[in-house]
Order: sequence, then C-alpha cells, then structure tokens
Amino acid sequence: MDSVSSFNVFIQVAETRSFVAAGRLLGVTASAVGKRINALEERLGVRLFHRSTRSVTLTAEGVMFLSRSRRILEEIEAAEQELSQTNQTPKGRLRLSLPLVGEPFLSVIAEFKKAYSEVDIDLEFTDRRVDVIEEGFDAVIRSGEVQDSRLASRCLGTYRMMLVGSPDYFSKCPKPESFSDLKLHSCLHFRYPNTGKLQVWPLPYEQLEPEFELSSAVVCNNLDARISFALKGLGIAYLPDFAISEHLESGQLINVLPDCSSKEEPFRIMWPSGKYFAPKLRSFIDFLCEHLSLNKPV
Repeated sequence: MDSVSSFNVFIQVAETRSFVAAGRLLGVTASAVGKRINALEERLGVRLFHRSTRSVTLTAEGVMFLSRSRRILEEIEAAEQELSQTNQTPKGRLRLSLPLVGEPFLSVIAEFKKAYSEVDIDLEFTDRRVDVIEEGFDAVIRSGEVQDSRLASRCLGTYRMMLVGSPDYFSKCPKPESFSDLKLHSCLHFRYPNTGKLQVWPLPYEQLEPEFELSSAVVCNNLDARISFALKGLGIAYLPDFAISEHLESGQLINVLPDCSSKEEPFRIMWPSGKYFAPKLRSFIDFLCEHLSLNKPV
C-alpha cells in the first residue's frame, strides 16, 4: 500500500502546487512530502515536477502520471465501497432508460421488483440516444455497441431481425421466393422517431431492378403495433426475434427469405464508468443477465 500512499501524496502536490499545502492536507511536514515525491521520481526514473522557490508545476510526464494516478485511486475507492456494501440490502430509486420495447424486458423487470421490493423503479421508454450521465440515469439498455467512452457496459444477449408474416396473409399472397417478390407484398414499416426515416430492410438493392420499391402498407414507430398487424395478416414485417419467438414457435408467424435476416446485434446495459456498483444496480444487472430470454453472448 506504500505505492497507493505515494499516489495520494503526488495528487495532493499536483492539485495544490505546494509541498507545504499538500503536507497540511495530509497531516505531515513539507519535508516529508518532498522526500516522498523524490522517492517516487527516483523509482519511476522521471521528473514529475518543476520546482522553484515560488512554484511547483507538473512536467509533461507529471501531467500524464496525474491522470493515471487519479484513475488508480478512484478504482481503489470504488473497490472499497463495493466491498463495504456487499452485505447491504438493495434499495432506493433506480432510474433506467429503455428502448420502446415491451418484452422481454417488462416481465423481467416486474419479477425483479417482486424480488427486491425496496428498490423503486423509475423507467423512461424512448428510442432517442440519451446522455446517461447528464440526464441522471443509473443505467440504460440499448442495442448496438457502446459509443460513449464514459460508460461501462455488460452484454445482456443478442438478437436478429427477420422478415415474417402470418399464415393467413400467405394464404392470400404466396410467400416470396426471392427478394424481388417483395414488391408484390404489403410491407409493414418502422419509422425512426428521431429522424422520421423508415428502417431500411437489408436487401441486395444492387441486384434488383432500379425501379424496385417496397410498399408502405403500414408505417408506425412502435414494435408492438407491427407485431399485432403482422399477426392479423396485414403484411410482412421486419421484426426482432426476441419479440416474436413465441409466435414463431406456435406457427402464428412464419419467417421468409432467411437470407434477409440481419447479423446478430447485442443488447447492452450501460452505466457511468468509474463509479462503484450500488447494490440496487448490481442486483438489477445480475437479475437481467440471468432471466432475460435473449440469445446469450458467447
């Protein structure tokens, strides 16, 4: 732990720019602070501070080392806080942002609330990209990869998008055998609420005739609505497998043109990095990973 103490002394000198002020904060003499900094510089083989009779300033190496030292102490503090709370009962308000998707999340969140009655759940459903830190969320669930370096994450599972329709619909309009056949079908589209654009189906447009265009029999920005319309035989929809697995198993929906299915995409839960896990958040993440009916990550 002597190294940890040296990090702390170094940080105090860097922030106060004074051996005397750092000594006061640490409860030691300026001479003791100077000896600790000298020993640290000797061990590292670099000079961390420019010293004069009037000021103490960081060298270029000192600036780089300061950033690392802060992160190291933050991780140690986080570990101590985590360990101190391992036996605490999860409780308090848990503020979460989820995409505009009902299942499989709603059922699992309901079961979590039953299991952890002292945790109050505050949910916001939106497909916009939220700022987890600035907007004060404990965590968010989103598909895709993490694009914010300030966030830590854990993969909850994966999913694929696929084209499906009901037996009733295909009794009236034969199943498409090729991509070009889709122009003869009623298509149920998703409109992104942020941009107003339609979700693009992954078709090999370069292989299709220039005038090829999908119909827009129904357009909406809601997953449950598209599932309902597909089940009622209104047309072909491009839907995530996790939301329709039971309908596929029961035969209420039929997958067509499997080559049009997307590659597997991850669902992730993300939270501010550099923070310790509050028991409520740790329990929630572990519960989701155990109980969600998604394809499990390898």
